[in-house]
Amino acid sequence: MASNSSLSVRRINSQVIFVQVLVSCFLFINIFLITTFLMKEYFYTTMRYILFATTLLSDCLFLLLTNILLICSYFGIFMQMWLCIILYLAFSLCTFVTPLTLTAMTLERYVAICMPLRHAELCSTHKTLHWIYVIHGLGFVPGFVILSIFFALASHSHFTQRGLCIVQAFILQTWQGHLRSAISQFYFLVMCILIVFSYTEIMKVAKAASGENKKSTNKGLRTVILHACQLLLCLIQFWCPFIEAAVLQINILLFINIRYFNYVTFYLSPRCLSPVIYGLRDEMFFRALKYNALCGFELKFICEAHLKR
Repeated sequence: MASNSSLSVRRINSQVIFVQVLVSCFLFINIFLITTFLMKEYFYTTMRYILFATTLLSDCLFLLLTNILLICSYFGIFMQMWLCIILYLAFSLCTFVTPLTLTAMTLERYVAICMPLRHAELCSTHKTLHWIYVIHGLGFVPGFVILSIFFALASHSHFTQRGLCIVQAFILQTWQGHLRSAISQFYFLVMCILIVFSYTEIMKVAKAASGENKKSTNKGLRTVILHACQLLLCLIQFWCPFIEAAVLQINILLFINIRYFNYVTFYLSPRCLSPVIYGLRDEMFFRALKYNALCGFELKFICEAHLKR
């Protein structure tokens, strides 16, 4: 019995350590990309790079929040309801901001390729800020709706007790779960329609284009496909809480294992695609990234050479 308990603790600890390594790596890469973004004026005056930086910031906060909640879940750390409400609201916002921003980035590529003459007007820095406000406003709605219903239904004792900070803590009635599912599916449907529409329209332009225009259009098409894959992984996480809620009724250890798998596969994985799409595929950003990295190495080399003297 003691050996089984020891084995379980060792396995849980190894899983937590593995997640810490992944989260640390992704945070380091994202912070390095944000630093590169701030180095060049062109990046923070161009819509697609501003939206890219928005996803990076959202992902950093998302990784920190989910990591805290994962550790609390693994080690059975209880917290006050008011703190859990704040964490859930921030978590819900970040969950929706990333796929909404990816959809906006896809639409930006659609405008750039299919409406090039209006691109400067529709994708100016001023308009980008408006889009960011809209994205965060839309991302705030689902969490606000769930918490508003929770405040209306919960008794005073709910707000004074301590417990595990999980989404299921705010679902007091079955219909609340259905409503949450309906909101997520509605967002999923709208974003999928916009992605498919953009892909179809860019495909039409790609077929009609020739020479350099065709090369540029095909690159835009591949970017949209990558955004679609990243968006699909982000949207799958909307279904994870419902699977976890069903498993929680069966076995708590199975719930922890399923939650761990979902976290690594559907929460962490989409966050590693952003650096690939813009950090490596975008020629201008890659040059700035390379310059930033090489300058760091050169500076380190100069300092070491100076110290040896």
